[in-house]
Amino acid sequence: MRPLASLLSVAVAIAACVTAAPVQERQNAYSAYMFAYFTGEGYSNGETISFAVSNGNNALSWTEVNGGNPYLTSSIGTKGVRDPSIIRAHDGSKFWLLATDLKMYGSGDWNAAVRTGSRSIVIWESTDLKNWGTPRLVQVSPATAGNTWAPEAIWDPSQNKYMVFWASSLYATNDAAHTGSSYHRILRATTTDFKTFSAPEVYIDKGWAVIDTTFAYDSSTSTYYRFSKDERANSSSAPNGKFVFQEKGTSLSGSFSLIKEGVGKGSISRGEGPTVFKSNTESNKWYMFIDEFGGRGYVPFETTNIASGAWTLSTGYSLPSRPRHGSVIPITEAERQNLLSL
Repeated sequence: MRPLASLLSVAVAIAACVTAAPVQERQNAYSAYMFAYFTGEGYSNGETISFAVSNGNNALSWTEVNGGNPYLTSSIGTKGVRDPSIIRAHDGSKFWLLATDLKMYGSGDWNAAVRTGSRSIVIWESTDLKNWGTPRLVQVSPATAGNTWAPEAIWDPSQNKYMVFWASSLYATNDAAHTGSSYHRILRATTTDFKTFSAPEVYIDKGWAVIDTTFAYDSSTSTYYRFSKDERANSSSAPNGKFVFQEKGTSLSGSFSLIKEGVGKGSISRGEGPTVFKSNTESNKWYMFIDEFGGRGYVPFETTNIASGAWTLSTGYSLPSRPRHGSVIPITEAERQNLLSL
């Protein structure tokens, strides 16, 4: 999640891929996909949430809803929202949409954004994907955090809770003004209702900047796949900086091993904001949309062997106009019609 101009800038993880037995039952009922995204700080209305639906089960063909206009706007916090992620409740009863509380249009001060930015996330709730009600601003990051970027959530069956995670730059406790050096880590907290959260803790710390983490769960192998952006400057010492890397593990709180760095390298110039989701129609097929920030925006990739880390550039695709960091979830035909009626 970085600006278009500077080259500094999955539920969700994917909601359909977070539990084992219920997942396959629901997967059989899905007949389309929903895409939630923002369009960027280069537009006065770009830090709002837009929706699109796939044309049937074609994950590469999309129709924008609400006349192509933003559907959700924020009047709380910074009054800007970015990086939306949607998670379907593990019992299927509702949805939550989480977003970054950040307004960059008219500012462009990314230094301030990572040092003295919001420590809260914006949360909407819905039972039908159409009516979202009033958003709430929930502080999840500690006082040592300079920002709270790209929040996502995934159901953790080992805790019977949702694990919510995001990227923050952290500063020393005696550096109240956050003037020292730092780098992004992934933090996490747990919740059962997206209203109250446990105390945050560091979840991923590589010793270098990592942002935009998302998950996909493969119920056929009981494997979690974790995707993140290497936020280091691309250099000889970090040749895969500014690209997505893929890891795997068997539990959310256990260890993860590296599968692939530089995902999409050679097909895109850089990448962030991955959203990963399973095909509704092909049991072994997965899609990953990667935001080529500063370039084309989202570019789709696909694989029939998610464990390999080998992703192929999709062809013949027609995505919504100007989509930036967001998320895709599978939906039913009734849910698709709800969205088309906007």
